[in-house]
Amino acid sequence: MAERVSIAVSRRKAFAMAAKLGLGSAALAGGLGSSLAANPPQAAGGLPKKNYKFFFVCHVTLDQFFTPTVYGIQDAYAFFGCQYQWTGSEKNVVSEMVNAMQTAIAEKADGIAVCLVDPKAFDAPTATAIAAGIPVIAFNADVPAGSPNKRLAYVGQPLYQSGYSAATRWLKLVPKDSHVMLEIGVPGSLNTQPRLDGYIQAIKDQGNHVTYDVVNAGPDPATEISRIESYYLSHKKVAGLFATGGSDTYACGFVSAKYGLAKAGVIVAGFDLFPQSLGYINTGDMTFTVDQQAYLQGFLPVQQMYLYKLSGGLAGPADSDTSHAYVTKDNVGLYLGKSRFGGSTSDEPA
Repeated sequence: MAERVSIAVSRRKAFAMAAKLGLGSAALAGGLGSSLAANPPQAAGGLPKKNYKFFFVCHVTLDQFFTPTVYGIQDAYAFFGCQYQWTGSEKNVVSEMVNAMQTAIAEKADGIAVCLVDPKAFDAPTATAIAAGIPVIAFNADVPAGSPNKRLAYVGQPLYQSGYSAATRWLKLVPKDSHVMLEIGVPGSLNTQPRLDGYIQAIKDQGNHVTYDVVNAGPDPATEISRIESYYLSHKKVAGLFATGGSDTYACGFVSAKYGLAKAGVIVAGFDLFPQSLGYINTGDMTFTVDQQAYLQGFLPVQQMYLYKLSGGLAGPADSDTSHAYVTKDNVGLYLGKSRFGGSTSDEPA
């Protein structure tokens, strides 16, 4: 009897409160009834699998940085039942990427994810795709703020801020009034130029009188090693080697290991999780690298394009910061293990 009274009072109080708040008593009664039901309705099943076809247009399709990105795409496609095509350019040729976008549009793609490495070249094909009802998401690289590009969202690292933050970190380690090398593979490319700009602005803001040279090492790892090595041999008093991309970070680590630079106090740092770079951090030949979670840059665009198509545009794509975590000697062990999420193995997690 006591329990029945308690419930009745509770319901009367709830209805009184609903009246004060202007809530409908019928709706509230339905809510209370469902919460007290002996057999509440079961949740619906999972999302349906759809045979959508999405195109990923990359600026360096064979670069090992994107190995975990492709795994992320494959895992998302398996989950949502979609198809994908990995396309673009092998060596950052923008015209080839634009052609790949136009092909995707002509083939009536269900969505396009593209590395927007050029500030203007992708504006027209993006507008054409959007007008045709094809969602376009930027991944890994994005157009500058204020751009007229109509892409719906960006999935990736905030590149300028990542460069600025990384420089703020290594500026604390190099001596005042020292000289450092800043490296970029393809000047102007929007996947690395903002990082370089962040480096330079941080140097100006810190006010510790560090000077720098910018080395254009090219997009090819062998060329990068050669040019960075040549720079070091002619600037042996350099206090730091700082890269802006994955392959040039590996190149800086290679030169550091070859000449024992870390033991001489030279600070070496950069970006991404090339296995070689992780190995150099583990041996102490590099100080740190920055993880931008390449796996998520594949998985999240698929998820967002799938939901956009499934919802008829109601579940719109959203900007997604894939972070800028630092990998150092202290935590590199976490990254050295075999992992599909880091791209070091194709094995699926148990």
